[in-house]
Amino acid sequence: MTLSNYHKRREARIELYQDLADKNAIKSTQLHDQVHKMADVIPFGQPILVGHYSEKRDRNYRERIWNKMDKAVETGKKAEYYAQKAASAENNNAISSDDPDAIDALKEKLQNLKDSHKLMVEGNKIIRKKSLTPEQKIAGLVKIGLRESASITKLKPDSMGNIGFPGYALTNSSANIKRVKERIKQLEKQKTEITTEQEIGDITITNSVEENRIMIIFPGIPDAAIRDKLKRDGFRWSPTNGAWQAYRSAAWKIPGIIRFLTVMPGYVNPNEYLFVEVLA
Repeated sequence: MTLSNYHKRREARIELYQDLADKNAIKSTQLHDQVHKMADVIPFGQPILVGHYSEKRDRNYRERIWNKMDKAVETGKKAEYYAQKAASAENNNAISSDDPDAIDALKEKLQNLKDSHKLMVEGNKIIRKKSLTPEQKIAGLVKIGLRESASITKLKPDSMGNIGFPGYALTNSSANIKRVKERIKQLEKQKTEITTEQEIGDITITNSVEENRIMIIFPGIPDAAIRDKLKRDGFRWSPTNGAWQAYRSAAWKIPGIIRFLTVMPGYVNPNEYLFVEVLA
């Protein structure tokens, strides 16, 4: 599966969450219906007849009703959970590194950040220019792209008595610009890299550029100690790829994982530890 399939994977994830939401909603409704039918058997207001031969059977029956109700509520909550997951996945506008259009999207975001930063800098120059009247300042702010209502607000002192764009806003803006630049640089470098694969004993470790994943494939199910180590290092089992995988940013953890595997008999030959240099 390549990066070009990013949108297909995203749609499949949304569809999976929605399917789980629908299945749990249907199951919850069915359980609620069963609860009502079971409860209808008991005459309205009928108490448990303590000491009667039917007491034990009645208590068991009522307990089954409560248990079924608990399951109905539980599946209802699951339906809500997966519905929210589906909505979040569909409305998520974050730029994923898996997106083949990530670099273009980040460059657009960077330009917007630069424009916003420039507006704040120029806006503060206008606001602090003593030779201008308030009306002239507002007109100047509108001319560089600020709405009139926002321009008026910027001329009013804040809780600290300051006017204009605060220093922390400019500091945060500069930090965001730097962060996006670094991310673009990282993704552009990634495009020049190639996928590497190495066998360590009967284990295959792949640094996949196309998948943006580090994938570890075992010949069978690794034991609990190895699984726990992988989970602690951010690896998760992927049924789709048949591998334990994490984002490529986790590549630096591979040497530690290999050191751990060298003490697990039958998995890694310590003499083949040189693979660490491939992923470094």
